[in-house]
Amino acid sequence: MTTILSALPVLSTILALILGARSLHAAFLGVGSALLAILMAFPIPAADVAPAALRWIPILVEVLLIVGGGLLLSEVLREAGGQAALAKWIRGRAGQGVGAVLLVVHGITPFAESLTGFGIGVTIGIPLLAYFGLPARKVAVIGLLGLCAVPWGSMGPGTLIAATMADVPFLPLGVLSGVVSLIPFIVTGVVAAWLASPAENRAAAVLQGVLSGIALTISVTAVNSVFGTPPAGALGALVVIALHLLLGRRQHGVSPLENAGRRALAAYGVLLGGVLVAGAALRVSGLSEGWRYLASPALWLFVATVWFTRGRPEGMSLRRAFASWQQVAPVTGLFIVLGVLMAVSGMAAFLAQALAGAGPAYLAAAPFVGAMGGFVTGSNSGANAMFAATQAEIARSLGVDVLWFMAVHNVAAAFLLMASPGKIEMAMQLSPAEAAEHRRWIQTAILATAFAVVALLAILNTVLGLL
Repeated sequence: MTTILSALPVLSTILALILGARSLHAAFLGVGSALLAILMAFPIPAADVAPAALRWIPILVEVLLIVGGGLLLSEVLREAGGQAALAKWIRGRAGQGVGAVLLVVHGITPFAESLTGFGIGVTIGIPLLAYFGLPARKVAVIGLLGLCAVPWGSMGPGTLIAATMADVPFLPLGVLSGVVSLIPFIVTGVVAAWLASPAENRAAAVLQGVLSGIALTISVTAVNSVFGTPPAGALGALVVIALHLLLGRRQHGVSPLENAGRRALAAYGVLLGGVLVAGAALRVSGLSEGWRYLASPALWLFVATVWFTRGRPEGMSLRRAFASWQQVAPVTGLFIVLGVLMAVSGMAAFLAQALAGAGPAYLAAAPFVGAMGGFVTGSNSGANAMFAATQAEIARSLGVDVLWFMAVHNVAAAFLLMASPGKIEMAMQLSPAEAAEHRRWIQTAILATAFAVVALLAILNTVLGLL
């Protein structure tokens, strides 16, 4: 009974989403199930409530501000024609078909996400995809597939947490996470290429998706080996961007970037540059943890918006962004609360330990446990904070290579983030309006893709463990 209660919040949420429930309703169901499990079997000591609140409330506020800033910047750029100009330029360099789509999925979105994190890559990638002539439902799904390099999101704090809690070296964990990411990189490339191509061209498109995924794997792993884990996602994605643009230039010629596009590109430069420069300045100055918000996307998204609008964002853009935020923020916040409840109550650790009772068979279950953390928290950092120590302990008890085991866990925990209801809701708000008519299809497509990737990771983990 206790095991069933520990799994109830996640299982009820996934079932609700598969049946077509709105993300907000699924979130309420998950939190309600978690509270029921806490009342019946996982009481939280009163002494743990205040420390947990002090730790997680600032993170919750920061994430909600990041969501709001990302939606606002996307809206003002769309209203000013900046996104359309950038999309036109990309079409001129890489075409309007599979090449341009893969440029976004394996290049632009991972690059932005690696520098900023918190799903901001989606706020850049989806508006570009919306101008590629794809149906709205495909825009949402393909845009979410760009969140395939999350182990290096925000310069890799999630992977650092996994390494610290599992007591394994940070750099080797990043390198092996790059090797293991061959699976999600290829799968996302294949799915994106399949969705973006007409039936008669799918064989060539799928091959292009495979090659793009291999290129991203090689570049991220190589950069990770040479320059370290934090910049690996951004620099690796930059290599892939250069490759796609180089190939696109040969095929389609060069088109100039319009002024609106240059200003939009400059706004992204303010965002990414602000995060990097402020972060470097804080590291050099040795200021306390409380100053880290100066380098947060929560600040620089609004700075970039103010810079782009010269301090005067239009009322219509503000209203539309706020309306979208009202749809996304409650879902995101509720799932963070759900993750905190499962972690603080010991529910997550109990579930992992219960599954570990299966012995070597747990090798196949372990990636699903990590993926569950990413799905519930919507964060690689949150998933690793929830499960990494327990997973490492189980790996040692099974006598398998902990470093490889944790690399598979890290990638699985990061990948299911794209299927988390908060990210799906954000994708729906960023996509053309008709995407709302296909909510169930979008949720099912992303969950199916995520399940396929995690299942392949489970096979890999089993083979590595047995060897």
